[in-house]
Amino acid sequence: MREFPDEVIEVVGKIGSSEIPTDPMPMEASDIMILLSEPDKWTKADSKEELADKMQHTLEKHMVGVTFGFQQPIQMRFNELMTGARQDVVLKIYGEDLNKLVNYGKKLAKIIPTVKGATDLYVEKVGGLKQIVINYKREQLARYGLHIEDVNNVINTAFAGQSAGLVYEGEKRFDLVVRLQQENRNSIEDVKKLYISTADGTQIPLANVASVEFKKSPNQIQRDDAKRRLTVGFNVRGRDVASIVAELKKKIGSEIKFDTGYYVTYGGTFENLEKAKDRLIIAVPIALLLIFLLLYITFNSVKQSVLIFTSIPMSAIGGVFALWLRGMPFSISAGVGFIALFGVAVLNGIVLIAEFNRLKKNPTPTLPKGGGDDAQTPFPSERAGDRIIDIIKKGTHTRLRPVIMTALVASVGFLPMALATSAGAEVQKPLATVVIGGLVSATILTLLILPVLYLFFERFNLRKKGLK
Repeated sequence: MREFPDEVIEVVGKIGSSEIPTDPMPMEASDIMILLSEPDKWTKADSKEELADKMQHTLEKHMVGVTFGFQQPIQMRFNELMTGARQDVVLKIYGEDLNKLVNYGKKLAKIIPTVKGATDLYVEKVGGLKQIVINYKREQLARYGLHIEDVNNVINTAFAGQSAGLVYEGEKRFDLVVRLQQENRNSIEDVKKLYISTADGTQIPLANVASVEFKKSPNQIQRDDAKRRLTVGFNVRGRDVASIVAELKKKIGSEIKFDTGYYVTYGGTFENLEKAKDRLIIAVPIALLLIFLLLYITFNSVKQSVLIFTSIPMSAIGGVFALWLRGMPFSISAGVGFIALFGVAVLNGIVLIAEFNRLKKNPTPTLPKGGGDDAQTPFPSERAGDRIIDIIKKGTHTRLRPVIMTALVASVGFLPMALATSAGAEVQKPLATVVIGGLVSATILTLLILPVLYLFFERFNLRKKGLK
């Protein structure tokens, strides 16, 4: 980290968890926290993503064979708490044979780096633990008259210990455990040289009746819902989670054929995103329905409620365009921003339609060309269509300033969130971007399209009444 003096303020190491832990960090884990200076003081990177990439390349150059991952501390803990892994996206491979799971994990580890935006690859290690394995030679055991159970008892007593009695100290009672001394149970040679008593009383080394060797075995076997699984995780940088997983699914489907009983699931941030999308699928229609009901209660007209409701798709256009313009993916905060936007966007339509209705109840006749007595008389029925046009012109002109002010106040209020760079900016920026972009498009399109739709509906009503 000394190679980044302008970016790094302090490096703090944290091992284990506190006496009163606030996160699921295990005792044997260690985290290194890097405190960064203000972004405007950086000289080697323009963004956190670029800085993390450069730090990773530097660390890998000095520490070959070590895997590094860069995440926010709280985000990492939440990922670990909810999905059992620290990475943003976690692929869980399920099956019964650990060797097959390891092979599938290696195949996934080759595919994931080919996807743009996938970094900090991590493959769960389930093997590599050395164990001393004793395989008995049954012919030799029969030759010496030994039973496997008897030999197992000798080995267990020598290395694990066997209770031979009790020791009393006052009211306290302790087991008296018998086993070999420490210097006689340190290596595999001590196991091979362990003497076993035969049926005739002679003693032979264990190596005469069994093969003793080191073998690699699983150091852990993880399960979800009683199913064996292996995890492969990675972090997302410079791209949205949904598009990465979609591309990854296509590559895995075309390059890996899973045997029967083996399959892969996608967890981490992507799992949370899918759950949130399912909730939004319910929340958004309910919000739109409530907005429509409130409009109907206010105007007591389905047609006018539908007219005002057209502000919602107009605002959605601007929200989507604003996200695209800033290179932001759709996220949960953006979805919440759309819900907030829909509620604010209908205000412009309410202001206009309410003014049109007021002018209809209190008509102001237009002046005919050249003046005349008709200037002070109500509109005759044959000129009802012209009167609607005058109402639209006058109402739009009168309510232009309130409509603009309604959108401007909300947009200016969300502007600091849209430009935020501090902690929490990744949540604030999509929400504010959607609202600001949607209000801009809703304001412009409402002033242009809503009067045209209002004129269309009113002329349709006049034709039904036989008026022009």
